[in-house]
Amino acid sequence: QVQLVESGGGLVQAGGSLRLSCAASGSIFSVNAMDWYRQAPGKQRELVATITSGGSTTYADSVKGRFAISRDNAKNTVWLQMNSLKPEDTAVYYCNFKLKTTGWGPIYNYWGQGTRVTVSS
Repeated sequence: QVQLVESGGGLVQAGGSLRLSCAASGSIFSVNAMDWYRQAPGKQRELVATITSGGSTTYADSVKGRFAISRDNAKNTVWLQMNSLKPEDTAVYYCNFKLKTTGWGPIYNYWGQGTRVTVSS
């Protein structure tokens, strides 16, 4: 069984910073992409940032230049450094791992429990 545990959310003023983390534990053979999504009240979940196993990153236009995603493959952990936060960044943030539990098995999609980020104006 694989579990993803997130931490780092909270309340911050506009212009401030937060760092989210997501660590996976359990029977993991390898992790491909690690993603951060967010879902604001009344809105659909959206992809915020992706980092591949090779370290390539992509970002939503709304967070480019402000957010940075990074990972530690040995620790099966991903971080999201969020700077210059805006009220519109307020959402529940979820990590998503695409991983294999065996070398020959399929790729599974696992989600964290979500961590709330609130940015006050």
